[in-house]
Amino acid sequence: MKLLRNQFDRAEHLFMKGGRLEKLYPLYEMFDTMAFTPGHVTRSGSHVRDGLDLKRMMFTVVVALQPVVIWAMYNAGYQAASAISQGATPLDRWQTWVYTDLLGLAFDPSNVLTCFIYGALFFIPIVAVVNASGGLMEVLFAVSRKHEVNEGFLVTGALIPLIIPPAIPLWMVALGTMFGVVFAKEVFGGTGMNFLNPALTARAFLFFAYPAAMSGDAPWIAADFQGVDSFSGATILAQAAAGPVDYGNMDAWWASFIGLEPGSLGETSALLCLVGAAVLLYTRIGSWRTMAGVTIGTAAIVLLFNAIGSDTNPMFAMPFHWHIVAGGWMFGMVFMATDPVSSAYTNTGRWWYGIGIGVMVALVRVVNPAYPEGMMLAILFMNMFAPLIDHFVIRQNVKRRQVRYAD
Repeated sequence: MKLLRNQFDRAEHLFMKGGRLEKLYPLYEMFDTMAFTPGHVTRSGSHVRDGLDLKRMMFTVVVALQPVVIWAMYNAGYQAASAISQGATPLDRWQTWVYTDLLGLAFDPSNVLTCFIYGALFFIPIVAVVNASGGLMEVLFAVSRKHEVNEGFLVTGALIPLIIPPAIPLWMVALGTMFGVVFAKEVFGGTGMNFLNPALTARAFLFFAYPAAMSGDAPWIAADFQGVDSFSGATILAQAAAGPVDYGNMDAWWASFIGLEPGSLGETSALLCLVGAAVLLYTRIGSWRTMAGVTIGTAAIVLLFNAIGSDTNPMFAMPFHWHIVAGGWMFGMVFMATDPVSSAYTNTGRWWYGIGIGVMVALVRVVNPAYPEGMMLAILFMNMFAPLIDHFVIRQNVKRRQVRYAD
Protein backbone atom coordinates (compact mmCIF):
# COMPACT_ATOMS: atom_id res chain seq x y z
CA MET A 1 0.00 0.00 0.00
CA LYS A 2 2.90 2.34 0.70
CA LEU A 3 4.19 1.82 -2.85
CA LEU A 4 0.77 2.68 -4.26
CA ARG A 5 0.56 5.76 -2.02
CA ASN A 6 3.93 6.94 -3.30
CA GLN A 7 2.78 6.55 -6.91
CA PHE A 8 -0.31 8.66 -6.23
CA ASP A 9 1.81 11.34 -4.53
CA ARG A 10 4.27 11.49 -7.44
CA ALA A 11 1.49 11.97 -9.97
CA GLU A 12 -0.53 14.44 -7.90
CA HIS A 13 1.18 17.61 -9.20
CA LEU A 14 0.13 16.74 -12.76
CA PHE A 15 -3.55 16.97 -11.79
CA MET A 16 -3.38 19.97 -9.46
CA LYS A 17 -4.11 23.54 -10.58
CA GLY A 18 -1.58 24.53 -13.23
CA GLY A 19 -0.62 20.93 -14.02
CA ARG A 20 -0.77 19.43 -17.50
CA LEU A 21 -3.70 17.18 -16.53
CA GLU A 22 -5.57 19.70 -14.39
CA LYS A 23 -8.89 19.02 -16.13
CA LEU A 24 -8.66 15.34 -15.22
CA TYR A 25 -8.31 16.00 -11.49
CA PRO A 26 -11.76 14.47 -10.71
CA LEU A 27 -10.53 11.20 -12.23
CA TYR A 28 -7.35 11.24 -10.13
CA GLU A 29 -9.30 12.14 -7.00
CA MET A 30 -11.75 9.28 -7.61
CA PHE A 31 -9.05 6.60 -7.66
CA ASP A 32 -7.13 8.24 -4.81
CA THR A 33 -10.08 8.31 -2.43
CA MET A 34 -11.14 4.80 -3.46
CA ALA A 35 -7.78 3.47 -2.30
CA PHE A 36 -7.08 5.78 0.65
CA THR A 37 -8.76 8.13 3.11
CA PRO A 38 -9.07 11.67 1.66
CA GLY A 39 -6.18 13.93 2.60
CA HIS A 40 -8.47 16.83 3.48
CA VAL A 41 -10.78 16.07 6.38
CA THR A 42 -12.78 18.15 8.85
CA ARG A 43 -10.65 18.99 11.89
CA SER A 44 -13.24 20.79 13.99
CA GLY A 45 -16.67 19.70 15.21
CA SER A 46 -18.58 21.70 12.62
CA HIS A 47 -21.54 19.89 11.10
CA VAL A 48 -20.51 16.25 11.50
CA ARG A 49 -23.20 14.14 13.18
CA ASP A 50 -21.79 10.61 12.78
CA GLY A 51 -19.08 8.69 10.97
CA LEU A 52 -21.23 7.55 8.06
CA ASP A 53 -20.12 9.27 4.86
CA LEU A 54 -21.60 8.82 1.38
CA LYS A 55 -18.98 6.32 0.29
CA ARG A 56 -19.58 4.10 3.32
CA MET A 57 -23.35 4.32 2.87
CA MET A 58 -23.17 3.29 -0.78
CA PHE A 59 -20.76 0.47 0.00
CA THR A 60 -23.15 -0.86 2.65
CA VAL A 61 -25.96 -1.01 0.09
CA VAL A 62 -23.67 -2.88 -2.31
CA VAL A 63 -22.84 -5.37 0.46
CA ALA A 64 -26.57 -5.86 1.16
CA LEU A 65 -27.03 -6.70 -2.53
CA GLN A 66 -24.41 -9.46 -2.63
CA PRO A 67 -26.72 -12.39 -1.68
CA VAL A 68 -29.05 -11.28 -4.48
CA VAL A 69 -26.12 -11.02 -6.89
CA ILE A 70 -24.94 -14.56 -6.15
CA TRP A 71 -28.46 -15.93 -6.58
CA ALA A 72 -28.92 -13.99 -9.81
CA MET A 73 -26.01 -15.83 -11.41
CA TYR A 74 -27.12 -19.23 -10.13
CA ASN A 75 -30.80 -18.89 -11.05
CA ALA A 76 -30.07 -17.62 -14.56
CA GLY A 77 -28.00 -20.73 -15.24
CA TYR A 78 -30.52 -22.98 -13.48
CA GLN A 79 -33.42 -21.75 -15.63
CA ALA A 80 -31.40 -22.30 -18.79
CA ALA A 81 -30.33 -25.81 -17.71
CA SER A 82 -33.93 -26.68 -16.78
CA ALA A 83 -35.17 -25.67 -20.22
CA ILE A 84 -32.41 -27.57 -21.99
CA SER A 85 -33.10 -30.69 -19.89
CA GLN A 86 -36.65 -30.61 -21.32
CA GLY A 87 -35.40 -30.63 -24.91
CA ALA A 88 -34.70 -26.99 -25.69
CA THR A 89 -31.78 -26.05 -27.92
CA PRO A 90 -29.96 -22.81 -27.03
CA LEU A 91 -29.38 -20.47 -29.92
CA ASP A 92 -25.80 -19.57 -30.76
CA ARG A 93 -24.29 -17.20 -28.20
CA TRP A 94 -20.67 -16.71 -27.20
CA GLN A 95 -21.57 -17.62 -23.61
CA THR A 96 -22.83 -21.03 -24.75
CA TRP A 97 -19.64 -21.59 -26.77
CA VAL A 98 -17.46 -20.75 -23.76
CA TYR A 99 -19.56 -22.95 -21.48
CA THR A 100 -19.81 -26.05 -23.68
CA ASP A 101 -16.84 -25.92 -26.06
CA LEU A 102 -14.18 -24.07 -24.09
CA LEU A 103 -14.99 -25.27 -20.57
CA GLY A 104 -16.54 -28.58 -21.62
CA LEU A 105 -19.45 -28.29 -19.19
CA ALA A 106 -22.90 -29.87 -19.53
CA PHE A 107 -26.26 -28.27 -18.78
CA ASP A 108 -27.33 -29.96 -15.55
CA PRO A 109 -29.92 -28.19 -13.37
CA SER A 110 -28.89 -30.31 -10.37
CA ASN A 111 -25.28 -29.07 -10.50
CA VAL A 112 -25.09 -25.82 -8.54
CA LEU A 113 -21.59 -24.91 -9.69
CA THR A 114 -22.20 -25.30 -13.44
CA CYS A 115 -25.47 -23.37 -13.19
CA PHE A 116 -23.61 -20.58 -11.40
CA ILE A 117 -20.86 -20.53 -14.04
CA TYR A 118 -23.29 -20.30 -16.96
CA GLY A 119 -25.30 -17.55 -15.28
CA ALA A 120 -22.09 -15.67 -14.47
CA LEU A 121 -21.16 -15.65 -18.17
CA PHE A 122 -24.23 -13.49 -18.74
CA PHE A 123 -24.22 -11.44 -15.53
CA ILE A 124 -20.57 -10.35 -15.36
CA PRO A 125 -20.47 -8.77 -18.86
CA ILE A 126 -23.64 -6.83 -18.02
CA VAL A 127 -22.01 -5.53 -14.82
CA ALA A 128 -18.88 -4.55 -16.75
CA VAL A 129 -20.86 -2.68 -19.43
CA VAL A 130 -23.07 -0.91 -16.88
CA ASN A 131 -20.13 0.33 -14.83
CA ALA A 132 -18.03 1.27 -17.86
CA SER A 133 -20.78 3.25 -19.60
CA GLY A 134 -22.22 4.78 -16.43
CA GLY A 135 -18.79 5.53 -15.03
CA LEU A 136 -17.83 7.26 -18.26
CA MET A 137 -20.84 9.57 -17.95
CA GLU A 138 -19.97 10.30 -14.31
CA VAL A 139 -16.38 11.19 -15.18
CA LEU A 140 -17.35 13.36 -18.18
CA PHE A 141 -19.80 15.40 -16.12
CA ALA A 142 -17.38 15.66 -13.18
CA VAL A 143 -14.60 16.94 -15.45
CA SER A 144 -16.88 19.44 -17.21
CA ARG A 145 -18.17 20.79 -13.88
CA LYS A 146 -14.77 20.57 -12.16
CA HIS A 147 -16.28 18.47 -9.38
CA GLU A 148 -15.06 15.27 -7.80
CA VAL A 149 -16.50 11.97 -9.06
CA ASN A 150 -19.30 11.01 -6.71
CA GLU A 151 -19.67 7.54 -5.22
CA GLY A 152 -23.39 7.52 -5.88
CA PHE A 153 -22.90 5.44 -9.02
CA LEU A 154 -21.67 2.50 -6.92
CA VAL A 155 -25.27 1.61 -6.08
CA THR A 156 -26.67 2.48 -9.51
CA GLY A 157 -24.01 0.30 -11.12
CA ALA A 158 -24.97 -2.56 -8.82
CA LEU A 159 -28.75 -2.17 -9.24
CA ILE A 160 -29.11 -1.89 -13.02
CA PRO A 161 -27.72 -5.39 -13.81
CA LEU A 162 -30.20 -6.88 -11.34
CA ILE A 163 -33.36 -5.39 -12.87
CA ILE A 164 -32.88 -6.39 -16.52
CA PRO A 165 -33.11 -9.73 -18.35
CA PRO A 166 -29.84 -11.68 -18.59
CA ALA A 167 -30.07 -12.21 -22.36
CA ILE A 168 -30.51 -8.52 -23.22
CA PRO A 169 -28.00 -7.25 -25.83
CA LEU A 170 -25.09 -5.44 -24.23
CA TRP A 171 -25.45 -2.38 -26.46
CA MET A 172 -28.93 -1.90 -25.01
CA VAL A 173 -27.45 -2.15 -21.53
CA ALA A 174 -24.94 0.60 -22.30
CA LEU A 175 -27.56 2.84 -23.91
CA GLY A 176 -30.04 2.42 -21.06
CA THR A 177 -27.39 3.02 -18.40
CA MET A 178 -26.15 6.23 -20.01
CA PHE A 179 -29.73 7.48 -20.40
CA GLY A 180 -30.51 6.78 -16.74
CA VAL A 181 -27.34 8.44 -15.43
CA VAL A 182 -27.60 11.52 -17.64
CA PHE A 183 -31.33 12.23 -17.71
CA ALA A 184 -32.28 11.08 -14.22
CA LYS A 185 -29.28 12.47 -12.32
CA GLU A 186 -26.63 14.51 -14.08
CA VAL A 187 -28.97 17.01 -15.75
CA PHE A 188 -30.28 17.86 -12.26
CA GLY A 189 -26.82 18.39 -10.79
CA GLY A 190 -25.62 14.92 -9.83
CA THR A 191 -26.03 12.75 -6.75
CA GLY A 192 -28.24 14.33 -4.12
CA MET A 193 -29.97 16.63 -6.63
CA ASN A 194 -31.95 14.07 -8.62
CA PHE A 195 -35.57 13.27 -7.86
CA LEU A 196 -35.78 10.13 -10.04
CA ASN A 197 -34.06 6.83 -9.35
CA PRO A 198 -31.38 6.47 -12.09
CA ALA A 199 -31.52 2.66 -12.17
CA LEU A 200 -35.29 2.59 -12.58
CA THR A 201 -35.10 5.35 -15.18
CA ALA A 202 -32.65 3.21 -17.15
CA ARG A 203 -35.03 0.27 -16.97
CA ALA A 204 -38.03 2.42 -17.92
CA PHE A 205 -36.15 3.72 -20.98
CA LEU A 206 -35.30 0.18 -22.09
CA PHE A 207 -38.83 -1.03 -21.38
CA PHE A 208 -40.48 1.57 -23.58
CA ALA A 209 -37.74 1.76 -26.23
CA TYR A 210 -37.17 -2.00 -26.59
CA PRO A 211 -40.22 -3.76 -25.11
CA ALA A 212 -39.57 -7.06 -26.90
CA ALA A 213 -36.21 -7.40 -25.14
CA MET A 214 -37.52 -6.40 -21.72
CA SER A 215 -40.92 -8.03 -21.30
CA GLY A 216 -43.56 -10.30 -22.74
CA ASP A 217 -44.20 -14.00 -22.28
CA ALA A 218 -40.67 -15.01 -23.28
CA PRO A 219 -38.63 -16.36 -20.36
CA TRP A 220 -36.16 -13.98 -18.80
CA ILE A 221 -33.47 -16.61 -18.54
CA ALA A 222 -29.88 -16.90 -19.70
CA ALA A 223 -30.58 -18.15 -23.23
CA ASP A 224 -32.97 -18.06 -26.14
CA PHE A 225 -34.40 -21.45 -27.04
CA GLN A 226 -35.98 -23.26 -29.94
CA GLY A 227 -37.68 -26.62 -30.39
CA VAL A 228 -39.47 -26.99 -27.05
CA ASP A 229 -43.04 -26.25 -25.99
CA SER A 230 -43.12 -27.94 -22.60
CA PHE A 231 -40.98 -25.39 -20.77
CA SER A 232 -43.13 -22.68 -19.19
CA GLY A 233 -41.20 -19.48 -19.61
CA ALA A 234 -43.82 -17.03 -18.45
CA THR A 235 -43.27 -15.34 -15.11
CA ILE A 236 -45.79 -15.77 -12.29
CA LEU A 237 -47.41 -12.41 -13.03
CA ALA A 238 -47.74 -13.25 -16.73
CA GLN A 239 -49.35 -16.59 -15.86
CA ALA A 240 -51.71 -14.95 -13.38
CA ALA A 241 -52.76 -12.32 -15.90
CA ALA A 242 -53.42 -14.97 -18.57
CA GLY A 243 -55.78 -17.15 -16.55
CA PRO A 244 -56.65 -18.78 -13.22
CA VAL A 245 -53.75 -19.92 -11.05
CA ASP A 246 -53.82 -22.37 -8.16
CA TYR A 247 -52.95 -19.95 -5.35
CA GLY A 248 -53.33 -22.75 -2.80
CA ASN A 249 -50.23 -24.50 -4.13
CA MET A 250 -47.77 -23.62 -1.37
CA ASP A 251 -44.96 -25.59 -3.01
CA ALA A 252 -45.12 -23.17 -5.92
CA TRP A 253 -45.28 -20.25 -3.48
CA TRP A 254 -42.18 -21.44 -1.66
CA ALA A 255 -40.34 -21.91 -4.97
CA SER A 256 -41.21 -18.32 -5.84
CA PHE A 257 -40.22 -17.08 -2.38
CA ILE A 258 -36.83 -18.78 -2.68
CA GLY A 259 -36.41 -17.59 -6.27
CA LEU A 260 -36.54 -20.71 -8.46
CA GLU A 261 -38.42 -19.05 -11.31
CA PRO A 262 -37.70 -17.06 -14.48
CA GLY A 263 -37.37 -13.32 -14.08
CA SER A 264 -35.06 -10.36 -14.15
CA LEU A 265 -31.65 -11.29 -12.80
CA GLY A 266 -31.98 -10.04 -9.23
CA GLU A 267 -35.73 -9.86 -8.67
CA THR A 268 -36.63 -13.53 -8.32
CA SER A 269 -35.66 -14.34 -4.70
CA ALA A 270 -37.87 -12.64 -2.12
CA LEU A 271 -35.95 -14.48 0.61
CA LEU A 272 -32.59 -12.92 -0.26
CA CYS A 273 -34.19 -9.52 -0.70
CA LEU A 274 -35.33 -9.84 2.91
CA VAL A 275 -31.73 -10.62 3.90
CA GLY A 276 -30.70 -7.36 2.23
CA ALA A 277 -33.55 -5.58 4.00
CA ALA A 278 -32.23 -6.79 7.35
CA VAL A 279 -28.80 -5.28 6.56
CA LEU A 280 -30.29 -1.95 5.47
CA LEU A 281 -32.57 -1.74 8.49
CA TYR A 282 -29.81 -2.71 10.94
CA THR A 283 -27.50 -0.02 9.54
CA ARG A 284 -30.44 2.44 9.34
CA ILE A 285 -29.72 3.15 5.70
CA GLY A 286 -33.09 1.81 4.56
CA SER A 287 -36.25 3.34 6.03
CA TRP A 288 -38.54 0.88 7.78
CA ARG A 289 -41.35 3.41 7.42
CA THR A 290 -41.07 3.30 3.63
CA MET A 291 -41.01 -0.50 3.60
CA ALA A 292 -43.97 -0.70 5.96
CA GLY A 293 -45.87 1.85 3.88
CA VAL A 294 -45.36 -0.16 0.68
CA THR A 295 -46.60 -3.29 2.45
CA ILE A 296 -49.68 -1.57 3.88
CA GLY A 297 -50.59 0.12 0.59
CA THR A 298 -50.29 -3.09 -1.42
CA ALA A 299 -52.19 -5.17 1.16
CA ALA A 300 -55.07 -2.69 1.38
CA ILE A 301 -55.71 -2.50 -2.37
CA VAL A 302 -55.16 -6.22 -2.98
CA LEU A 303 -57.62 -7.15 -0.22
CA LEU A 304 -60.11 -4.72 -1.75
CA PHE A 305 -59.72 -6.32 -5.20
CA ASN A 306 -60.03 -9.80 -3.69
CA ALA A 307 -63.30 -8.78 -2.06
CA ILE A 308 -64.70 -7.24 -5.27
CA GLY A 309 -63.69 -10.08 -7.58
CA SER A 310 -63.98 -10.19 -11.37
CA ASP A 311 -65.22 -12.67 -13.95
CA THR A 312 -63.05 -11.20 -16.70
CA ASN A 313 -59.83 -10.21 -14.92
CA PRO A 314 -58.05 -13.12 -13.18
CA MET A 315 -55.63 -10.73 -11.45
CA PHE A 316 -58.42 -9.67 -9.06
CA ALA A 317 -58.10 -13.08 -7.39
CA MET A 318 -54.35 -12.93 -6.76
CA PRO A 319 -53.87 -12.79 -2.95
CA PHE A 320 -51.44 -10.51 -1.15
CA HIS A 321 -49.00 -13.26 -0.16
CA TRP A 322 -48.52 -14.04 -3.86
CA HIS A 323 -48.04 -10.41 -4.86
CA ILE A 324 -45.06 -10.00 -2.53
CA VAL A 325 -43.14 -12.95 -4.03
CA ALA A 326 -44.04 -12.26 -7.67
CA GLY A 327 -42.11 -9.98 -10.00
CA GLY A 328 -40.00 -7.19 -8.57
CA TRP A 329 -42.20 -6.30 -5.58
CA MET A 330 -39.77 -7.34 -2.85
CA PHE A 331 -36.67 -6.10 -4.64
CA GLY A 332 -38.31 -2.76 -5.39
CA MET A 333 -39.53 -2.29 -1.84
CA VAL A 334 -36.15 -3.06 -0.26
CA PHE A 335 -33.61 -1.53 -2.64
CA MET A 336 -35.48 0.95 -4.84
CA ALA A 337 -38.21 2.55 -2.75
CA THR A 338 -35.76 3.24 0.10
CA ASP A 339 -33.32 5.20 -2.07
CA PRO A 340 -32.47 8.11 0.28
CA VAL A 341 -32.12 10.62 -2.56
CA SER A 342 -35.29 10.06 -4.58
CA SER A 343 -37.63 9.10 -1.72
CA ALA A 344 -39.28 11.29 0.90
CA TYR A 345 -37.06 12.80 3.61
CA THR A 346 -39.52 13.37 6.46
CA ASN A 347 -40.63 10.45 8.63
CA THR A 348 -44.31 11.14 8.04
CA GLY A 349 -43.63 11.66 4.36
CA ARG A 350 -41.98 8.26 4.12
CA TRP A 351 -45.18 6.62 5.35
CA TRP A 352 -47.28 8.31 2.66
CA TYR A 353 -44.59 7.79 0.02
CA GLY A 354 -44.47 4.05 0.75
CA ILE A 355 -48.25 3.73 0.88
CA GLY A 356 -48.48 5.49 -2.48
CA ILE A 357 -46.04 3.00 -4.03
CA GLY A 358 -48.00 0.06 -2.61
CA VAL A 359 -51.30 1.38 -3.93
CA MET A 360 -49.86 2.16 -7.36
CA VAL A 361 -48.18 -1.22 -7.85
CA ALA A 362 -51.40 -3.06 -7.00
CA LEU A 363 -53.44 -0.85 -9.34
CA VAL A 364 -51.03 -1.31 -12.26
CA ARG A 365 -50.74 -5.06 -11.77
CA VAL A 366 -54.45 -5.74 -11.42
CA VAL A 367 -56.21 -3.09 -13.50
CA ASN A 368 -53.77 -2.72 -16.42
CA PRO A 369 -54.08 -5.89 -18.57
CA ALA A 370 -51.15 -4.97 -20.81
CA TYR A 371 -48.54 -4.71 -18.06
CA PRO A 372 -48.61 -7.38 -15.33
CA GLU A 373 -45.68 -5.85 -13.37
CA GLY A 374 -45.91 -2.39 -11.84
CA MET A 375 -43.19 -1.80 -9.26
CA MET A 376 -40.98 0.20 -11.61
CA LEU A 377 -43.75 2.58 -12.66
CA ALA A 378 -45.09 2.89 -9.10
CA ILE A 379 -41.73 3.94 -7.64
CA LEU A 380 -40.95 6.37 -10.46
CA PHE A 381 -44.41 7.89 -10.12
CA MET A 382 -43.98 8.43 -6.38
CA ASN A 383 -40.42 9.76 -6.94
CA MET A 384 -42.05 12.72 -8.66
CA PHE A 385 -44.39 13.32 -5.73
CA ALA A 386 -41.87 12.80 -2.89
CA PRO A 387 -40.81 16.50 -2.77
CA LEU A 388 -44.46 17.56 -2.73
CA ILE A 389 -45.25 15.12 0.08
CA ASP A 390 -42.36 16.50 2.15
CA HIS A 391 -43.51 20.06 1.43
CA PHE A 392 -46.99 19.44 2.83
CA VAL A 393 -45.62 17.52 5.84
CA ILE A 394 -43.25 20.38 6.70
CA ARG A 395 -45.96 23.01 6.22
CA GLN A 396 -48.28 21.06 8.52
CA ASN A 397 -45.53 20.84 11.16
CA VAL A 398 -44.96 24.60 10.91
CA LYS A 399 -48.67 25.28 11.38
CA ARG A 400 -48.84 23.04 14.44
CA ARG A 401 -45.87 24.81 15.98
CA GLN A 402 -47.36 28.21 15.28
CA VAL A 403 -50.53 27.17 17.08
CA ARG A 404 -48.60 25.59 19.95
CA TYR A 405 -46.41 28.63 20.62
CA ALA A 406 -48.96 31.33 19.80
CA ASP A 407 -49.45 33.83 22.62
